[in-house]
Amino acid sequence: MAAKKRASAKQGPSSAAGGQEELLTDLKQFIRARGSRFLSDPNVSSIGIGYKEKNGRRSRELSLQFTVDRKVGPEEMESLATVEIPPVIDIGGGVEVPTDVVQRAYQPHVLVMAEGETPERQKRLTPVRPGVSVGNVKVSAGTLGCVVFDRNDGSPSVLSNWHVLNGRNGKLGDAVVQPGKADDSHLALNRLGALKRAHLGRIGDCAVSTITDRDFATDILGLDVTPAKTGEPQIDDKVVKSGRTTGVTHGVVSRPFVKVSINYGAPVGVREIECFEIGPDPKHPADGDEISLPGDSGSVWMFTTRSGKPTDVLAGLHFGGESDGDPEDRALACFPRAVFDELKVTLERPDPESLAAVTGYDPGFLAVPIGTPRLNPSIKEDAVQLDGSEVVPYTHFSLALSVSRRFAIWVAWNVDGGLLKKLDRKGIEFVKDPRLPVAAQVSNELYKGPTNRLDRGHIARRADVVWGTLAEAAKANKDSFFYTNITPQMDDFNQSARNGVWGHLEDAVFEDVRVDALKVSVFGGPVFHEDDRVFRGVMLPREFWKVIVYTEDATLKCKAFLLTQNLEVTEALELDEFRVFQVKLSEIQKRIHLRFPAAMAKADTLVVPESVEERTPLERQSDIDWS
Repeated sequence: MAAKKRASAKQGPSSAAGGQEELLTDLKQFIRARGSRFLSDPNVSSIGIGYKEKNGRRSRELSLQFTVDRKVGPEEMESLATVEIPPVIDIGGGVEVPTDVVQRAYQPHVLVMAEGETPERQKRLTPVRPGVSVGNVKVSAGTLGCVVFDRNDGSPSVLSNWHVLNGRNGKLGDAVVQPGKADDSHLALNRLGALKRAHLGRIGDCAVSTITDRDFATDILGLDVTPAKTGEPQIDDKVVKSGRTTGVTHGVVSRPFVKVSINYGAPVGVREIECFEIGPDPKHPADGDEISLPGDSGSVWMFTTRSGKPTDVLAGLHFGGESDGDPEDRALACFPRAVFDELKVTLERPDPESLAAVTGYDPGFLAVPIGTPRLNPSIKEDAVQLDGSEVVPYTHFSLALSVSRRFAIWVAWNVDGGLLKKLDRKGIEFVKDPRLPVAAQVSNELYKGPTNRLDRGHIARRADVVWGTLAEAAKANKDSFFYTNITPQMDDFNQSARNGVWGHLEDAVFEDVRVDALKVSVFGGPVFHEDDRVFRGVMLPREFWKVIVYTEDATLKCKAFLLTQNLEVTEALELDEFRVFQVKLSEIQKRIHLRFPAAMAKADTLVVPESVEERTPLERQSDIDWS
């Protein structure tokens, strides 16, 4: 193995494969953390993981492989404003890894000018399909990589590069044409859709366009496969792509992780991108010995079998290759999972049920309009954004999600007591919301294990949101099981809460109050404290709040409740049971850093004793003040 330990500590038994996997993980972390410092050298074009080259041949020794624009001796380094790369680098923990320096530079592979002949890939095709010419009307031409589907609304889109669908002068909403402008100037006739989302940065060079004006097919021209899933490239994996310029070409992953510096020209400038590198496959040589050329940008690399047959597993999104005049034939590709998360797309075509309109919490549900809570400036930046908004809609409820805590800051839901359905939860699993960043959501890793005392507790009760038509209720039933609507609850919490007053507040309002039109709006969520206990790396909330809003005889009413172990102090009292207190709305606002609509504050008529000691918890449903 390439790594060497300076420390003399004995190593435990492990397989060579396991050791290399651990080293690869450490190298990726080092490149992510320190790569930019090396790329600040004007002569360094990339830093990545690769096998060290010795005497012009590749060895089996893993190294930190640097590519430079010019490989020179020490005497010429000063003139290039560069410094010598050390032969060995300590990546942390006393692990030393050898370095390797290769002369190579990169550039985006967008077409500079049209070619004389017009192959099929560069013509207007019906239906449109991956592997053909495409581009923003302000860009020459690149390649349509594959068809993807919007995670929010299920609509189809085409995936390609930022510099193909957006470009230096583009903007969201620009027309996208097939073929690209360099291949056919009939722009109005060739319209495909409009630029929907785009990103150029660490995640990659990527963008998606809507498909509104043309029919489409999903199988890739020349490969006859439809991408169905994504994979993670490993060194020596075999891949194949179908591009506008070079057609079908095969390659081999030469560096499985690279941070590269590419100049996109003014006004964009230099950008650093995390990607992987592909070299030629000697068993399947490309025509002209070029696996990619300008115009191939945006094509997708697919994993192949050992014999070179394409599979349906997507390896990466091609966006660049070696610079003109570079002797080494190389291609660069973005990691698909990161790209899909950034662009909020998926390869899976949504089922019809999931495409039902998601309206979320309805502010006009009651006779008096009641909007969602507003976040105080102190926590506003901590909220996950979905299409530019902190409000994430589901069927009959909406929420705001904390990036740092990975639980909902608030959940708001409507309850129509006259349209409630009784549906079971058979076959419904707890899942992450694919529209939102995976890293911002807590999943089953927190709850699994036979001795784990944590339960998964709904914030918006499943029984509350299951109303409307049968299809609507079924959708709400399923939506309630997204982890974004779940908070961890200790079994002692559930014993005193679920089976007590707390778990039946919504039922109580319908039983004890003549609610107008049987309609209620509810808000709820956890209270986050800086000293919340940590379990499996997750801070567990120890207090919860709920606010119920309704009208009675056309008068708006607002009732607030807090589930806590102690109303006065914020320290966790491990042995105290959880108790429910009816509180003022203002008390909730102070604890959770939210602002509720002014109408709710006016509707909160509860009078509480000045002394905390005089305030008693709710022991039974009849203790609630609904007046």
